[in-house]
Amino acid sequence: MPLIVMCGYPCSGKTRRAEELKAHFEDTTDRQVHTVADGALGVDRNRVYADSQQEKNARASLKAEVERKVNKDNIVILDSLNYIKGYRYELFCLTKHAQTPHCLVHCLTSGEDSSSWNKNREAAEQYSQDIFEALVQRFEAPDSRNRWDSPLFTVLKDDILPLEAISDALFKRKAPPPNQSTQSQPLSSTNFLYELDRITQDVLMAIFNAQKTSVPGDLISVPGATEKISFTFQTKNDLFTLIFCLF
Repeated sequence: MPLIVMCGYPCSGKTRRAEELKAHFEDTTDRQVHTVADGALGVDRNRVYADSQQEKNARASLKAEVERKVNKDNIVILDSLNYIKGYRYELFCLTKHAQTPHCLVHCLTSGEDSSSWNKNREAAEQYSQDIFEALVQRFEAPDSRNRWDSPLFTVLKDDILPLEAISDALFKRKAPPPNQSTQSQPLSSTNFLYELDRITQDVLMAIFNAQKTSVPGDLISVPGATEKISFTFQTKNDLFTLIFCLF
């Protein structure tokens, strides 16, 4: 399913925009819309973002949940800070593997506005001031020139969400082609052992026949090889060494 990655400062309106997107796609399409968010996974933001290892684990949990839901049919909205460009690149690779489009929605606000909204929240929902300021300082703004940040939709606090443009980016755009590294390797052929045995026998017969008429230094042909090999072996060990090198 196409992936929408929300991005922005803490308390920049990401959840409100995610809810708008969810309502829009539920009303205008017959696709299921899944929202993956910190709150749904029980992330305690002040505890998690104060510890780098816990934060890393939380990001891994969010990514794993997205990976479980993403496919070519429905829609996934990742409602989290997503402030690290390396993490956004991992999400981009995930969509390439699933062969489905994605886009990034950046809720752009000033630090002052976000701080004010944070203070107006219920106490249990607030970021501590130290954590808030640290996250703002660490924020890596998206850049549409990066393929993992594109297509990028930047939304100011009073803007109307460009719903049609986002819809076009998800449903009228080709999915990025998967990298070879993100594709599952094909299984070996079921007759692999038979073919290996047959080719080995062909090579052995060619060498045994050449032994009858050749002397050390002669060049002999081996089935399946483009170049001739020098006839220099005298013992069975030499022969087995040659066969091992061929394969």
